[in-house]
Amino acid sequence: MQQFIDAAPGVRLWTEQRGPADAPPLLLVMGAQATGVGWPEPLVDALATHHRVIRYDHRDTGRSTWPFEEQPYRIADLATDVIAVLDGLGIGRAHIVGMSLGGMLAQMVLADHPDRCLSATLISTSALSTNPYTRPDGRTVPAEELPGIAPEVLELWSRPVEDHEPAAEVARRIEHWRVLAGDQLPFDAEYFRTLEHHVLAHTGHHRTGTAHGRAEHDGMLRTERLATNEVPALVVCAPADPVFPPPHPQHLAQCLRGARLVEIPGMGHALPPAVQGPLAAAILAHTGAATG
Repeated sequence: MQQFIDAAPGVRLWTEQRGPADAPPLLLVMGAQATGVGWPEPLVDALATHHRVIRYDHRDTGRSTWPFEEQPYRIADLATDVIAVLDGLGIGRAHIVGMSLGGMLAQMVLADHPDRCLSATLISTSALSTNPYTRPDGRTVPAEELPGIAPEVLELWSRPVEDHEPAAEVARRIEHWRVLAGDQLPFDAEYFRTLEHHVLAHTGHHRTGTAHGRAEHDGMLRTERLATNEVPALVVCAPADPVFPPPHPQHLAQCLRGARLVEIPGMGHALPPAVQGPLAAAILAHTGAATG
């Protein structure tokens, strides 16, 4: 079932629900400039066997409003959209699953609205905390000295888009996925080609979104509230992630009180078929334990 939610003046968000209406709700929060249909269909279907699964398009993605040029907003406003989606669908509490920027938005919701969270699962993301990382040998590393984004990712992000035709845009996105997926699993270009054609068909155009990269990032830290967290939390470690490589997930698990850490072998900053089954199993084990 699809419907639109009014999240803010002039902002409507596309949402989709799947699974039994009376099952525990689970909200999927995607990364920067990514639509809700970026969550793979088999993963959504697997989660929907036990949950009422909701996915949605952020502002300036997919079928939601693209308001940034006329109504600039902060990244923190995207976290308020998470609550707006829950309110619009009449959901009091939900399991929150966030990837990349979505994992940061989930942390903000976890910190600011713990009463709305049944559990949280944070995938391929970084801690919104200034606390240092304690290495296995006991030495501490300041948060700002953790590994940065891989140079090949930064180079790709900084490369100007010269050909704006649809075929060139799809090819650019496939190359983007090739870099994000890491080097531990074989890269399936056809899988990501099919995914991007699905995204384009869903969105209705092939324009490149840049709003989330230009939005203000102030006011995102939640150091103290994460340290006193009481919501069941799972941190998913992607060992081949070139954006938030280890020990970012280990650091996040330390910053988030009571968090568990699970590694998905070979996973990078993407969701190819090889990781979907293990990821679904990890999420369902976590939500099942949290639901009781």
